[in-house]
Amino acid sequence: MTVLKYILFIGLFSTGVLGSVEGIRWLPCQLVEEFFHRNSEGHLETSFHHRDVFLQFGKTGDLPEFPEAVTFLVTVHAGSKMDMRHYADGDPGDLRCEIRRYSTAGIQVLWKGPEAQEDDVWFTCALQHSQGLVSITTFLRHRPATPPNPQDDINKWSPIGERETLSTTAVMLVLTRSPAVTSALMRDPTLHCQFAVDHKQPDLTVEWRLQKHSERKKLYSFSSRSGTSEGRGVSVRGLSNGNASLLLPPTTTASEGIYICSIYVPPLYGSQDISLQILESPRVSLNVGPTLQLSEGESQKVVCDAEGYYPLDVQMEWLRQHQSQRLPEILKTVLFSSHRHHPGGTYSLSAFFFLQPTTRDSGYTYTCRTSHASLRTPIRKSFTLLVTESASWTDIICGVGMFAFVGIMIYILLVMLRYLHRAKKESKVSDTVGIICYFKL
Repeated sequence: MTVLKYILFIGLFSTGVLGSVEGIRWLPCQLVEEFFHRNSEGHLETSFHHRDVFLQFGKTGDLPEFPEAVTFLVTVHAGSKMDMRHYADGDPGDLRCEIRRYSTAGIQVLWKGPEAQEDDVWFTCALQHSQGLVSITTFLRHRPATPPNPQDDINKWSPIGERETLSTTAVMLVLTRSPAVTSALMRDPTLHCQFAVDHKQPDLTVEWRLQKHSERKKLYSFSSRSGTSEGRGVSVRGLSNGNASLLLPPTTTASEGIYICSIYVPPLYGSQDISLQILESPRVSLNVGPTLQLSEGESQKVVCDAEGYYPLDVQMEWLRQHQSQRLPEILKTVLFSSHRHHPGGTYSLSAFFFLQPTTRDSGYTYTCRTSHASLRTPIRKSFTLLVTESASWTDIICGVGMFAFVGIMIYILLVMLRYLHRAKKESKVSDTVGIICYFKL
């Protein structure tokens, strides 16, 4: 733990506002300064100088909480929409703060906010939550004691003293509460983007772009000067309240990428990058039921299918475990099909093996375990193997002989019954003839 983080923790604990960003008075920050110089070959190079500083909230004239360090004093008013603390969520200890100088790139436009002057200089303060809850960029306006030379700009920054306190005013901020978004296919997620400006009816331009493979595609744009918009997904009415969120159409695998929400109020340009990742879970099935019954020596191909997943990477393995075992064993004889790519962009894969069990394999449970980025826990599909003894050649011969013997005995019985029936019938005829002859005599 760095000294600044330790001080931060003790300070927040002592003030009783640990876990509440809105009530904090200061935050440790990194001041990242860029210096430009030409190398021996005449090419312009950039070097970065990192300094530990403090971001302090208060009013003009407040003394720094830590006079031994550089302090950026941000003047705020109660309930001001320009107070970045109102938009920060989570524990203050999870916030990363970075301050940089901001160049207007030669744009000579006077900021229309209150008390702005031509010789003001600019800084950006970026607050990012380590767990991805929020990302905020705030523009800070500072009036230096000595006006800078406009020709110097980024090549000759005015130096900041080791214990200097810079009084600043927050004039614009751009934030998102969804720096990283995951979505399944055929969903319509909303990408959050919000902004605030310190004056009414600013000269505002809003744009959304999708960046994929170093190419940017414009999705939406709005200009307050012309009052026109291009594209869909952003509410023009919401823009009047600082809501520039983008509602996406039903997602496909082509929706994946970096979405850039940019807010331009001359001469300031702020943006937030929002990554969208498509995650579609696999559907896993087996070609056998919960119980597989085989005779000893009989063979069976067992297949585990994972279908309709995205992105490509999936892990499939077959495990075998007996009730007497504490841990399962991984089968080494598993074969895999090639990945099958479907028209919708999803993939499928099969993992299979061949069973030719003996009675010693009876009672084992076989499990197909499938892992994927879209799953918190792997999908498991199992079956239990039951193996019966196969008949020997002696048993087969004896069985055939017994069947033949029984057949012969049944045949003999039928013949005897037929003979007895015929004999009985002939006996009745003979008795009848004898009676007739007797009466004739």
